[in-house]
Amino acid sequence: MTRFHFLLLLLAVCISALGSPPSLAAEFKSGDIAVENAWARATPKVADVGAGYLTIRNNGVAPERLTGGSADFASVEVHEMKTENGVMKMREMKNGLAIPAHGTVKLAPGGYHIMFTHLTKPLTKGETVKATLNFEHAPPLAVEFSVEGMGASGPAGAKGGKMGGMKM
Repeated sequence: MTRFHFLLLLLAVCISALGSPPSLAAEFKSGDIAVENAWARATPKVADVGAGYLTIRNNGVAPERLTGGSADFASVEVHEMKTENGVMKMREMKNGLAIPAHGTVKLAPGGYHIMFTHLTKPLTKGETVKATLNFEHAPPLAVEFSVEGMGASGPAGAKGGKMGGMKM
């Protein structure tokens, strides 16, 4: 094997070890609402629930509210995790999640999130699942969630998520 062929082989091995490049974040829009970086964690085969995360940007002059959603593989609810008296608690946000005018809300592990309940199938790493998000004023918005590994802290190619919250 010549040195040139050895270098080509080494280059091919290095490229394949890196895997595929990170996917570009898709953006979904409905009225003044834009959703980006939608992803979900893979679930065990016997799991009844899963979680989805994303960033919602309200480009409008009026506040908006994420009220829930629908999917063919699960029920879709808006949830919040927070620590109260040293205990982590999760609850459904029955009145929805406020998105301020000209504001951004990040749904991330440890904070606000989409809860997929009554899963009809496991969420499998590498697949994409579709759900429709409902808002108080904006039309329903179809969003694709890329499914990452069970321990993922963010979508492929992004830095780990922090506790979800509002940016104004």
